Amino acid sequence: MNVSAPVHSASTIQGHPKNILLCTLGASWAVIPEILGWLAPDLLDLYAHHPKRAALDQLRHQHQLCSPDELWICTTEGIQTRASLRHLLAWWQHLGQPLPLRIWTAASTDQLASQAECDHIRELTLRVTLLASEQALNGGQLVLSLAGGRKTMSADLQTAGALLGALAWLHVVSPEPLPALLFARSEAEKEAQTALLAQPLSADLAAAITPLVAGNGRRNDLLDMCIDGQRVCSQRFPLPLPDAGQTVAWPLPDEGDTLQREITHRLTQSSQLMGNFMAQLAQTERHENWRSLYRLPPAHIERLRNTALQPCHDLWLTALPKADLHRHLGGCLDLAAQRLVAQAILSGLAPAKRLQRLQDVHSLLSIEEWPWDWPTPLKNSPNRAECCATLLLHASDSQLQHNLFDVTGPRVALKNHPHGFEAFERPGELSGSALLTHPAAITPYAQAIVAQARAEGLAYLELRGSPHKYRPNDPAGFVGDLCHALQTAQANIPSDPQSPRIGFIWILDRRQPTDLAQVVQHAVAARAQLNGFLLGLDLAGDESTQTPDALAPAFLPAFADCLPLTIHAGEGESADHIWQAAYHLHADRIGHGLTLADNPQLAERFRDRGICLELCPTSNREVVGFADPAYPASAHLPGYPLRTFIQNGLPVTLCTDNPGISRTTLADEYLAAARMSKDGLTLWECLALIRQAFVHAFLPSAEREALLKRVDAQVFTLVAKNVRA
Repeated sequence: MNVSAPVHSASTIQGHPKNILLCTLGASWAVIPEILGWLAPDLLDLYAHHPKRAALDQLRHQHQLCSPDELWICTTEGIQTRASLRHLLAWWQHLGQPLPLRIWTAASTDQLASQAECDHIRELTLRVTLLASEQALNGGQLVLSLAGGRKTMSADLQTAGALLGALAWLHVVSPEPLPALLFARSEAEKEAQTALLAQPLSADLAAAITPLVAGNGRRNDLLDMCIDGQRVCSQRFPLPLPDAGQTVAWPLPDEGDTLQREITHRLTQSSQLMGNFMAQLAQTERHENWRSLYRLPPAHIERLRNTALQPCHDLWLTALPKADLHRHLGGCLDLAAQRLVAQAILSGLAPAKRLQRLQDVHSLLSIEEWPWDWPTPLKNSPNRAECCATLLLHASDSQLQHNLFDVTGPRVALKNHPHGFEAFERPGELSGSALLTHPAAITPYAQAIVAQARAEGLAYLELRGSPHKYRPNDPAGFVGDLCHALQTAQANIPSDPQSPRIGFIWILDRRQPTDLAQVVQHAVAARAQLNGFLLGLDLAGDESTQTPDALAPAFLPAFADCLPLTIHAGEGESADHIWQAAYHLHADRIGHGLTLADNPQLAERFRDRGICLELCPTSNREVVGFADPAYPASAHLPGYPLRTFIQNGLPVTLCTDNPGISRTTLADEYLAAARMSKDGLTLWECLALIRQAFVHAFLPSAEREALLKRVDAQVFTLVAKNVRA
């Protein structure tokens, strides 16, 4: 048996979502205005003078009940019913026909004195409720009135609401005997009653009627499963829609499926159907998703699996707890945050020094177009941090925008730029080591990082940087100071009981092979002093300068200390560099790894060993060059390999790389990946990619599992709240 869960489509739902009041009807037609008058005081303020009017209004607001757009009636035929319908239509005319009144009758039924008649009205009730539930889908309300009709009819309607879903079941209660004006017996009295119930009742008459909410129902998950290509919908179990004020006499079909039979079958086979659905879901999974999400109703799961990630999901993405495994300390801050750091640096200088720094950079401040090599004199200056801070604070927005970003635009395939990787790095020339060499920069830098992580919804963040470049004489001291500054920044936010877990990865530079062994030793020695803050090592820099096998001996102390390793590889070079990173440096993760698809055997090995790829879509477009529909200049470039990696079951997650340089957020990276990937990404795939980041975090196993469980609960709460079947 082939079992899946459908997603409700526009073809299922006609027009805009509606608020529908569905009632059964018997000899007493007056219960319908008694229900409508409470549910829709804007249409009929029947209880305007009720002594407990405020309580009635509060009950309606408590259950978030809205005024109906349409009034639907489901009933039998026969003398009594025809009389009730005649009075109901007269009342509707008195009321001014403020909403469509649609009526179905079970053809040739009367007293429900036989099993055939009961089956007929039950099938009609189920089909009317099914049609109403579809028309109320995605923003409307279905409310049922159980106050009218024979007991079996009310029971059938309640059963339909319990199976197909209804926001509320309504009833009215009243004392006995009823006031004479409300207990009409003769035709003349009933005719008079049609006018009486089309206006507010007097206080004594209103007090004799009490509307109440008797319950509600949620659509049964089993009805949203597609079994052998068949699903429970009004297209399969059709019913004509009466015109307003008209009656459709519906005959029970002689042959074919009945909705009663289909529902009974699904309920009796519930365990098998749910098991088949979960088994088929598991067969199509490339990556396990958050465990709690498998508890969602099948229709919710299928909605996630079939909904394409779009820019409209930006707020949803941002709210989800996420992890970023690849974010460079030096390139993470935007210009506004960099200026705050610059302000902290300059505020500690004497006025004469601040004036001197202005003079040092005057030649740049006085022109709009800076020469390409403008960073070189600053790097060679003993006052580099102060000069860069001065530029940040005194250069105009247009100067910074043009000379940091526009000069390398469009930022696509910058490896082919005349200045190569320098073109990609240009927006970061006034950040990173340009500022962090100054001791006054660490505190505001850490505060900005924490604020950034909170704004992006990060529950976990691995920063990476080169402390030996920020403080050559005491790199471990720099890491310790950064750790303390981050902890202080988080402690100063008492409203955030679950601050993001932030750790640090020490970057080693291929371009400085002679210093590599010493830097590794510094990192290994510092690890024990940093109380879990130093999480691992990274090897970065131009891949063409040194191959991993040549650098492997320098990493022996790290191997001995069991430090996790992530290696920048396969960003601009062949898959051979990725192979070397895996086999010579025993990489736990690979930064980028874009060319891995060129070596299927190696890709299979990565999958089997669980070596995770850290993809950074925006950075990858800017450096290597991939087609991105948002950038026309990239149209001729190759497609992004994320879809291939997902189909091959490779561990993979999305990261930001240098969000300040690429002007991105982690949510933006998921949207960029969806744009750049074949067939885009679904919400379900997006959630699985988010989970992959936590699974491959460089944390001790116990801490990682605790983090996964905590975030799993948060994800479930957010997804269950925002996804509607």
